[in-house]
Amino acid sequence: MSFVGTKTVNNDGHLIIAGINTLDLAKEYGTPLFVYDVALIKERANAFMQTFKNLETPAQVAYASKAFSSIAMYQLAKELELSLDVVSLGELYTALQSGFPKEKIHFHGNNKSEQELKYAIEEKIGCIVVDNFHEINVLRRLLQEYQYSMPILLRVTPGIEAHTHDYITTGQSDSKFGFDLENGQLDQAFQLVKEEPFMNLLGIHAHIGSQIFDTAAFSLAAEKLLHKMVEWKTQDGFTCSVLNLGGGFGIRYTKEDHPLPASRYVEDMIQSVKRICEKASFPLPEIWIEPGRSLVGDAGTTLYTIGSSKEIPGKASYVAVDGGMSDNIRPALYQAKYDAIVANKGNHPANTLVTIAGKCCESGDKLIENIFLPSMEAGDILAVHCTGAYGYSMASNYNRLQKPAVVFVEDGKSKLVVKRESLEDLVRQELFLLDSEVSRG
Repeated sequence: MSFVGTKTVNNDGHLIIAGINTLDLAKEYGTPLFVYDVALIKERANAFMQTFKNLETPAQVAYASKAFSSIAMYQLAKELELSLDVVSLGELYTALQSGFPKEKIHFHGNNKSEQELKYAIEEKIGCIVVDNFHEINVLRRLLQEYQYSMPILLRVTPGIEAHTHDYITTGQSDSKFGFDLENGQLDQAFQLVKEEPFMNLLGIHAHIGSQIFDTAAFSLAAEKLLHKMVEWKTQDGFTCSVLNLGGGFGIRYTKEDHPLPASRYVEDMIQSVKRICEKASFPLPEIWIEPGRSLVGDAGTTLYTIGSSKEIPGKASYVAVDGGMSDNIRPALYQAKYDAIVANKGNHPANTLVTIAGKCCESGDKLIENIFLPSMEAGDILAVHCTGAYGYSMASNYNRLQKPAVVFVEDGKSKLVVKRESLEDLVRQELFLLDSEVSRG
C-alpha cells in the first residue's frame, strides 16, 4: 500500500507515523490503540477550505463529527476554523464542552427529541437541519415558547442513488432521511416554514451517500436542488441563501479504491452551482459541505497485538488480534475492506495469506479476510490503515471489552486524547440487585 500522510517504514522495518515509531506507541499506550496523524487532518481540511477561497466562493466546511467525536477532535476542528455537524445531544454537549463556537454548529438527525431541540435552542446554536414534518411541528412550538428565531435548513432526499453500499446511501427516495423532492413533500415543508416568525429558512440540505469516488452525483444533486430554489424564488419570491451538499467524499481503504483529491470535489461542485445560477439569474448561495470520513478516515491507524493463530490445512489461516468488531464494526456491518502492515516487519516479504480475526465471541469477527502479510507470531504489532472514521465512534463494549485509547501524533510528539477504558469504567453506571451484598445466585 502506498502511504498517505506522514507514514513511513524505517530501516529496521518499523512503521513510523509523524516521526514516531509505532512500536513505541504500542508500548507506551497499549493496544488496541487508535493513532491519528494530525498533519493529514490539517492537510485535508485546508484543501477543502482553500479551494473555496481560491475560487472566491462563500462557503462553510463543517466537520461531520459522527466519523469521530471527542473533545480533542472538536478542539482541532475549531483550530482549523471548521464548522461542525452534530447528530445527537451527546455530540452537541461534547462540542460545547470543548469550547467549540456555538454559532458554527449545525444539528442534524431524523428523530431529534424535544430535549435535544430545547438544548439546541437554549444554547443558540448556528443551525438546525429540519428532517421531517413532526420536527417542524415540535420546533415551531418550542421556538414560540422561547420567542427565539432559529436558522434552519430543510433536508431533502433528491432521488439520487450514489454508487456506494446500500446502507450508506441516503439520497435516494426510499430513505429514512429528509423531505422527498419528487413527491412534493419538500414543497409542503417549504410552505409550512417560509413565513414562520421564528424559523429563519436559510436553504436546502442533501446528503447523497458515502464513499463516493466521482463528482457526477454531487453535480446532479446541486442541479436538482438549485432548480427547486429557483422555482421558489420565481413563484414565491423567496431566495435561499444556503445550499448544503453534504459529504460522502471517498477515501482509499485498499488498492480497489480510487478517490479524487479534495479540491476536485469542491471545484466541480462550484462549477456546477455557478453555471446553474448564472443561467437562471439566481444569486450565488453560500455552499456548505460536510466532510467527515475524508478528514479523519485515512488519518487514523489502529495498532493491535498479535495473539493466537490457527492453521486449517487446505482452507484458511487465522491470526487473531487483541481487538476486533468491538473497535471496528465496519467489516461485519458493511463488509468493509482494509489494508494492514505488520508494524515491526515492514521490510519483510508479505508472502503469507491470512485472515485477521478479532477476539470477540462471534465467528463473523474478521477484520481483514485473505491478506498477504509477513509470517507473524504472538507479540507482533499489526497496524490496520484508514480506521479513523467510524472505528472509535462505533466502538462497543461487546463481550465486556474495554474501548481503546486514542492518541494524536504530530511532529514527533504524541498526545493521549482519550484514555483507555478501565475495568471500573465498565461497571461504573451499574447498580447491585441487592444493596447489602452481591448476589451469587
